[in-house]
Amino acid sequence: MLHLRAVCPVDVTDRVLAVLKEHPGATHVVLLRGAAIDPAGDVVEADVAREATDEVVASLCGLGVDKDGGVTLEQIDTALSDAADQAQDAAPGEGADAVVWDELLSRTGEESRLNATFLAFLSIACLLAAVGVVTNSTVTLVGAMVVGPEFGPLAAISVGLVLKRWDLVRRAALALAVGFPAAMLVTVIGAQIGSFTGLFDRQTVIDQHEFDFVYTVGPFSLIVALLAGAAGMLSMTSAKSAALVGVFISVTTVPAAGYAAVAAVLGEWERFAQSTGQLVVNLVGIVVAASLVLAVRSRKNRAGDTGRPLSTG
Repeated sequence: MLHLRAVCPVDVTDRVLAVLKEHPGATHVVLLRGAAIDPAGDVVEADVAREATDEVVASLCGLGVDKDGGVTLEQIDTALSDAADQAQDAAPGEGADAVVWDELLSRTGEESRLNATFLAFLSIACLLAAVGVVTNSTVTLVGAMVVGPEFGPLAAISVGLVLKRWDLVRRAALALAVGFPAAMLVTVIGAQIGSFTGLFDRQTVIDQHEFDFVYTVGPFSLIVALLAGAAGMLSMTSAKSAALVGVFISVTTVPAAGYAAVAAVLGEWERFAQSTGQLVVNLVGIVVAASLVLAVRSRKNRAGDTGRPLSTG
């Protein structure tokens, strides 16, 4: 279930209460008269079954609560209540299959931003991948996959394409277009320092073939990217978020970027080109699969106007 809090003007409070009390998927309705200070108004809270959230939020937005007040949603990990059980039973469908579209827009919108934190994580991930390559360490390479933050913008592009939110597509594409070259440049500098100080041997890196899969583009490169993109979007649109970790360690986006940086320092331009190609194939494959998964999921209960501008906070 999700916990819903609505800050609403006093003249629409009764209608908000009516929406929540009449909907079978909502329960634990609480009213705090005059509790909101900025914007001023009343606070109404309720617990809502996940599969009913889109319909409830759409009704509240239809009353203008999102414009004159605000609606927030929080995940409830545990709810010990017969009323909550009844609300979940009464709501149509299964909670794990329900897509809360406003939640998805908010989440992907936040994760698609080009900022210092995103650049730092991506640079660290590429550096870890480079260390894994030069030390022949699979564990380090897997660690780089987990640290990499690139799935957020990739998911945002998919959401933007399906919902025709071109502002989201542009924002996420900018994060990737700037993030990967910047992270690879940082990795080139680090690899250059490592080569100059003798931290790794050029011939040893060239001769080892354990990581050929990182830069060798083939049919399975696209297959794995498609499967990972599908699994990732299913995870983001359902209650199965733990599956995202498996997505992170199944694709070779960050390893390919790290390997490309090392190959550039070593003057191995063929491997550099192959690694870059591997990176592009993975990025495109993830977006295509994620978009297809999102497109086929039911949107009949999508909440509100998905054309609302994303928060820039």
